[in-house]
Amino acid sequence: MASFKITGGRKLKGELVPQGAKNEALQILCAVLLTKEPVTIHNIPNIRDVNQLIDLLGDMGVWVTKIGTSSYRFVASDVNLDYLETDTYKRKAAALRGSVMLLGPMLARFKKGRIPRPGGDKIGRRRLDTHFLGFEKLGAQFNYDANDGGYYQVDASNLRGTYMLLDEASVTGTANVLMAAVMAEGTTTIYNAACEPYLQQLSKMLNAMGAKITGVGSNLLTIEGVSELHGTEHTMLPDMIEIGSFIGMAAMTQSEITIKNCQIPQLGIIPDQFRRLGIQMEFRGDDIFIPAQERYQIESFLDGGMMTVADAPWPGFTPDLLSIVLVTAVQAQGTLLIHQKMFESRLFFVDKLIDMGAQIILCDPHRATVVGLNRQLPLKGIRMSSPDIRAGVALLIAAMSAQGTSIIDNIEQIDRGYQHIDTRLNAIGAEIIRL
Repeated sequence: MASFKITGGRKLKGELVPQGAKNEALQILCAVLLTKEPVTIHNIPNIRDVNQLIDLLGDMGVWVTKIGTSSYRFVASDVNLDYLETDTYKRKAAALRGSVMLLGPMLARFKKGRIPRPGGDKIGRRRLDTHFLGFEKLGAQFNYDANDGGYYQVDASNLRGTYMLLDEASVTGTANVLMAAVMAEGTTTIYNAACEPYLQQLSKMLNAMGAKITGVGSNLLTIEGVSELHGTEHTMLPDMIEIGSFIGMAAMTQSEITIKNCQIPQLGIIPDQFRRLGIQMEFRGDDIFIPAQERYQIESFLDGGMMTVADAPWPGFTPDLLSIVLVTAVQAQGTLLIHQKMFESRLFFVDKLIDMGAQIILCDPHRATVVGLNRQLPLKGIRMSSPDIRAGVALLIAAMSAQGTSIIDNIEQIDRGYQHIDTRLNAIGAEIIRL
């Protein structure tokens, strides 16, 4: 188990280029199974979760060729379905939550699929009902046998288009059902679909492969099934979560940072939410410039009420950035209520911030009140452990702003979502040692 040793109090200065979007990558990579023709994908992040999925695709018989630093060509012309019966497949697929999105393409092209219960972040219950209810609406037969080692098995011999109302606007659930529907007979209508930029990118890629999807960017998708898809070339968006993390990091460490090539129109309300914390930023073309700020003040509502930041399905605020907003508020002037509605365990890292000197009240599993220190007291370095990807980076930001030295254990969680984060931050003035 690796650790980071962070010397706090360093002010950063320079440029950061965000990696490709992790959450988009997991969907896009699964979609290569939909065709036997070559699919070339650019701007793939070099992170643990994505690399594990690429490795899994290779084991399944997909020809994988790396082109340059962040581009790959995939050819799924000879997929070995017998591999799905092996213990190696079970172990690798179970270690990666994104592996569940292999099911949709397998059902569409091969009319059957098999996946073990997937892993991922320990951030509370993350049910898969949306995926399987959607498959069943399309006519698939679903079976889960705990005696068979905990496999989900799906028979999709007769996929037919239908109307469905998703029980929740799940991003991965929408992606999975969408990929199954593109080759189902007839027309499928998906209402209450997630409409995050990741889904928009996936839909654009599928349409470029010959799918017929309309309503892209809305919560009502209409899919006219086709018999086959062909190859394509696709470039992924920069990671909006990493961009938001860098904005919060700049404020907490009083640093002057330029975040390059942000695809600002795709960020939605993310910049506005950080502005509500008092963080200044300038849009310079497609770059975001954050000046060094000695202090930043949290806004109040118009009636004087305490500012609340809550997560919501897109175009609401992404839950993946609530941990970053929370830690950024620690040194702000003012008080902020964080309301994490979508996961019940994602705030369970605030005890570590409290140990560092933050003033936070954990109201319940979903809400935390942050009383900003306004730079009156610095955080102090401690030893802590990263419970999940986003909390891990929040703790890293806290450690970089703290007085003294901090150790963060279990940084494999951070590596799952942020590529070479220590090397990139050290290049602009941080002092992070990988142990």
